[in-house]
Amino acid sequence: MILDKAQYLSEMPSLLARAGIRPVLDSSSDDGTIPATLRSWLLQLRLLQAIPFAYLVADSALLPEESIRWFYVDRRWTDAAVQGALSVGTVNSDDRIHLAAQYDAIRDELDTEERNQRSLSDEPHLTGDGGPISGFLLRSKAVSGWPALHVRAYDTDPTVDDTQTPPTSTEMRLLRLERLAPAVLLCLFDGIPKVVHIEEPRQGIQFGFDDSGTPTQFKATLRPRNEATFGDLATAPVSVNFRRGGSGVVNIKRLASDLEPLVHPNPTDPPLDSAQYALQLVRKPYRQVWGDPEEPVVSTVFTATIAYRTMVSKVFLEAQP
Repeated sequence: MILDKAQYLSEMPSLLARAGIRPVLDSSSDDGTIPATLRSWLLQLRLLQAIPFAYLVADSALLPEESIRWFYVDRRWTDAAVQGALSVGTVNSDDRIHLAAQYDAIRDELDTEERNQRSLSDEPHLTGDGGPISGFLLRSKAVSGWPALHVRAYDTDPTVDDTQTPPTSTEMRLLRLERLAPAVLLCLFDGIPKVVHIEEPRQGIQFGFDDSGTPTQFKATLRPRNEATFGDLATAPVSVNFRRGGSGVVNIKRLASDLEPLVHPNPTDPPLDSAQYALQLVRKPYRQVWGDPEEPVVSTVFTATIAYRTMVSKVFLEAQP
């Protein structure tokens, strides 16, 4: 079916909707070179919505198991995706010439719309391009094991608790955080962060051990804690016993008997009750910090630690027969 320009612009939102791209902008926004509704659909392409995964990762070897890949969003690539979406309604050379003549204005409108979507609600209306977008792809069992992973990005290394509400001024906004597959997580940042925290969910209480086994053999250890300070005891970790059959189910009774003499070494100490047992097993949310360390001062790195005369004398003595 051949569509004229008016039909093309009116039909494009429904075509993109069938492709799975969701609008995020208010459809009551002012129309420009293209309708506001269409502009909102095209803006989602810039956030890689409804982009086939094979276009993001051309080969599975580029994202192996238990790996993370960091990236910048190439504006030329997303502009080409927008051009491809707009070219759906072009039939002949006249249509393509008309679209090419309008594309600069369309791109400017998308830049302005994107920047205002990424700005805070109390900021004035902004113009110009939206700035850089970066992110990562994470493929790990942690994504499927903890679907509600916490991700925080900072433009400077935070010096205070980053879990406070509202977030600190150094925390960057997430433009997108979505599981593309049970074990694959996509994250887009509003800018280029310096430090990124990926953390287990904080809600609820969880128990755990230090895994030291292999995919075919269950093996884990547990370091006993001091009940008063909650710090680790100066003892060797306890090996965690599992039930027979390789089911991965912990032998709770055997583990309690192994912990008893370490936590309560004195004969007069009371037996290990359920609350004290839970204290030994509870685990804080694990946090993985990504980022470059602070670069040392050059004068510190190249500070001399041995005198030149001493070095020459040592070399001369070692050279003697």
